[in-house]
Amino acid sequence: MLQDLTICDDSKDKNRTKKVFDALDEVCYAFDLSRPIWLNTNIDEFKRNDKTRFRRDNFIDDIDFDFLEIHVIEEDDDF
Repeated sequence: MLQDLTICDDSKDKNRTKKVFDALDEVCYAFDLSRPIWLNTNIDEFKRNDKTRFRRDNFIDDIDFDFLEIHVIEEDDDF
């Protein structure tokens, strides 16, 4: 199963972290998923690469896929 969703957030009143969390909430709602838990490995990977994968260990509910990947593709230079 492969699904793709792009979230664009052009708001100037949110910081980068808020935009990422809001986008993740939108993705979870669109795919009918519980919100994943950010483990230290996810935080470190996201800081290094602007992306991370949430696997079975990140979800409280059972999931029927290998991972959910989020990736910041582009962002404003203001942040």
